[in-house]
Amino acid sequence: MATGGTPAPQRQMRADARRNYERLLDEARAAFAEQGVGTSLEEIARRAEVAIGTLYRHFPTRHALLEAILRDSMTGLSDRARELLDHPSPAAALTLWSRAALIHITVYRDLAPTLMSSFDDETSPLHSGCQALVAAGEQLLDRARQAGVVRADAQATDLFALLNAVAWVSDQVPDEQADRLLSFVVDGLRPRQDQA
Repeated sequence: MATGGTPAPQRQMRADARRNYERLLDEARAAFAEQGVGTSLEEIARRAEVAIGTLYRHFPTRHALLEAILRDSMTGLSDRARELLDHPSPAAALTLWSRAALIHITVYRDLAPTLMSSFDDETSPLHSGCQALVAAGEQLLDRARQAGVVRADAQATDLFALLNAVAWVSDQVPDEQADRLLSFVVDGLRPRQDQA
């Protein structure tokens, strides 16, 4: 028996399992970057040099794998929204966060439809992360509404949907066009002249 009363083989299995977990995440990130989030899970397991059962033991669904990969960036994006609440310009803060959110959503091809479907699907491991992003966007939108720099009827769910739409289109068009589309979205949030 090893120190602490744990047999050495069990400790070794935990270490092996941890290595497999990390290798699966690394290979999934690489595969998703190359081929999009629809990449075959069997291909990811093969690249990680583990059996498909090992992948499913760690990540029972594709959404569970994506949640593990995106967890830190989703948390970072929510943290960024809180930081931007202190920005002197509510409009600029919303624009900066929207750009960061778009970068997050476009990190992997075809991620946008997955995030949109997970927003309302309480069974998806991505659901709580998507809800947290919408809540973060709502804080920035609320501040911008109070300052009169966005439409009174603008909602964070609208912003989330629009950012995902721009992200989806971004997979099909050059980067400079995607950047223009984001500008159109932000401009569309401004109050109409008859409301000013």
